[in-house]
Amino acid sequence: MTARAWSGFECRGIGLRYVGRNADVTALEDVSFGVDDGEFVCLVGPSGCGKTTLLKIVAGLLEPTLGEIVFRSPNGRPRTGLVFQEHGVFPWMSVLDNVAFGLEMRGVSRRERRERARAFIEQAGLGAFAESFPHELSVGMRQRVGIARAFVTDVPILLMDEPFGSLDAQSKRVLQEELLRVWRNHRKIVLYVTHDIEEAVLLGDRVLVMTGRPGRIREEIRVPLARPREPSLAEERTVLQIKWHVWRLLEHEVRRGLSIAG
Repeated sequence: MTARAWSGFECRGIGLRYVGRNADVTALEDVSFGVDDGEFVCLVGPSGCGKTTLLKIVAGLLEPTLGEIVFRSPNGRPRTGLVFQEHGVFPWMSVLDNVAFGLEMRGVSRRERRERARAFIEQAGLGAFAESFPHELSVGMRQRVGIARAFVTDVPILLMDEPFGSLDAQSKRVLQEELLRVWRNHRKIVLYVTHDIEEAVLLGDRVLVMTGRPGRIREEIRVPLARPREPSLAEERTVLQIKWHVWRLLEHEVRRGLSIAG
């Protein structure tokens, strides 16, 4: 693991307004939070509150209308890795070439990038499928390819937008464990967007609860659970208390979005 002479980033009063044909739309308003180096932070909230938009701002894909992101780094904005629900693997490339793609774009030699990619493929449990193509893999395996590709580039920040959202509960649980195992070995910042409250509590050091239109950070909750974490923690009293607390923060807005009285 490479040394990193920095200690995280801060979002300070982030706002984003889209100019519409008939009226402007404010997607985010006064979003402020910080993330320290090596933290796993989960962002949870109802659909439409701006979670993915915020992720894109941190990645540098969108510029905020208001506020700023301050990266506590001597070299300004660091590189980020993105993992989305759609997994985004290239169908014409083997697993090995998919995982090595980011290194290729950075000019890493073919021999080195393939060696580094193989190491992460093994960590992701895909060693026997290095020469396979995406159509030969399950959805969960393709998602693991995306995660391996993000980690192998050795970026300091990983931005993950519901990477397991399309998976069944059993596959999701397995991949959550694998993600945490790889993260423990490399301890990058992870900002992880999810609709799944239990997932947020089991994965995160902190949970940021986002609500509203425009979206805001309503509450920040620290998860007082030791690592490594086992699936059985889902039934621990602390986890259940945090889950119900988060749900109470979100319930009215979720019901309103579904037009269900509560």
